[in-house]
Amino acid sequence: MHLAKVKDHCFAPVEHRFDFRDTILYALGLGFGSDPVDPAELPFVYEDGLQAVPSLCVVLAHPGFWAKRPEFGIDWLRILHGEQSFEIHKPLPAAGVVHGEYEIEALEDKGAGKGAILHQAKRLRDDTGDLVATVRSVLFLRGDGGSGSFGTPPATPGVLPDGLPDAVVDLPTLPQQALIYRLSGDYNPIHADPAPARAAGFDRPILHGLCTMGIATRALLRARAGNEPARLTSMFVRFSRPVFPGETIVTEIFDQENGVVRFRCRSKERDVVVLDRGHAVITG
Repeated sequence: MHLAKVKDHCFAPVEHRFDFRDTILYALGLGFGSDPVDPAELPFVYEDGLQAVPSLCVVLAHPGFWAKRPEFGIDWLRILHGEQSFEIHKPLPAAGVVHGEYEIEALEDKGAGKGAILHQAKRLRDDTGDLVATVRSVLFLRGDGGSGSFGTPPATPGVLPDGLPDAVVDLPTLPQQALIYRLSGDYNPIHADPAPARAAGFDRPILHGLCTMGIATRALLRARAGNEPARLTSMFVRFSRPVFPGETIVTEIFDQENGVVRFRCRSKERDVVVLDRGHAVITG
């Protein structure tokens, strides 16, 4: 990896215009509306009174797969998505324009043969210049250890508390869930085509990690926010294992003080943790 080029890289701003169809499609990709007579989920999938799921911010104004560009020298085939978070500063509209500003905040070198951890941030602003959301992601560059470090990585939540969860939400996924979710912008073939999925080490296509995060968002909205999106103001997850479309995602919620909840998600069928160290803030 060419450390200086990664450190000095300046992203061009990204303008993203989205309408009610994009907002509805994103929610459908998370399984909203699976019960056609549930009035609590209808506002996320119906244009009359439409509301945006807070995690929509993770797919808006995406800069593309920049790490694949040859000038950075990154072993992009070995990149894993490690963590994701967002903080909402102003409620997301159901349609409109956002402007994405990207930066690489830090890179942690774990040593030769041990990989590196890259921290990047996206700031979404509306047409007035107001900050709408700050979105952070962490990439594990498995093939790029020994190249050096820079910056100060943001602090991340610790392990979950002991004991039984205060709430549990089971949300099944469809066998075609990844095929729906990919229409929100992530067209990586390992989520659709069995051949690339097998080449990546999976026996069939896997669900997008950000889709799993969105399903956890859906669980938190249902269990702790009364399906009022403005009440969920921040969220963090660590990706542990992939999910296969058709599995049931079980979200285990642990209540803390001052509106903070901790959570993790499991695949019900395989009894493995797929999202860990979850942290969210619920207001009101």
